[in-house]
Amino acid sequence: MGAGKSTIGKQLASSMGLEFIDSDNAIRERTGVDIATIFEYEGEQGFRKREAKIIDELTQQENIVLATGGGAVTTAEVANNLASRGFVIYLHCSPEQQYERTIHDKSRPLIQTDDPKATLEGLMEVREPLYREFADLVVTTEKRSAASVVKEVVQYFDEN
Repeated sequence: MGAGKSTIGKQLASSMGLEFIDSDNAIRERTGVDIATIFEYEGEQGFRKREAKIIDELTQQENIVLATGGGAVTTAEVANNLASRGFVIYLHCSPEQQYERTIHDKSRPLIQTDDPKATLEGLMEVREPLYREFADLVVTTEKRSAASVVKEVVQYFDEN
């Protein structure tokens, strides 16, 4: 959350001549409601079911850059589909940086708490080992522009 998946994903797709798809946007388009509404009525578990279905479909496409929600890898099926069907890039940034980037964003249901920074730290503790397990490439977005991250990823692909 707040690592830059959508921003960097769009720029990366553009620079590589690929289509960009955001799984959260795909869920919104399919359901006609925002993610916060799904969380409100179905809870996180209901959202994760929808997310798993969408990502299963999207990972069967070729020539795309897919940005997933930050918690997608917490569902084993999703993590396995991502790892087996594509090249996974983990965009890492600290909970402090995430907090700075998301503090005013009311569309993120998981951080609508009394202590969003502590929530982000807890999410990182759970999710980071999963990200690192499934990622083919880890890139930090900490205090970096999207353009510099895209340049690093493109350079990686050019060299490998």
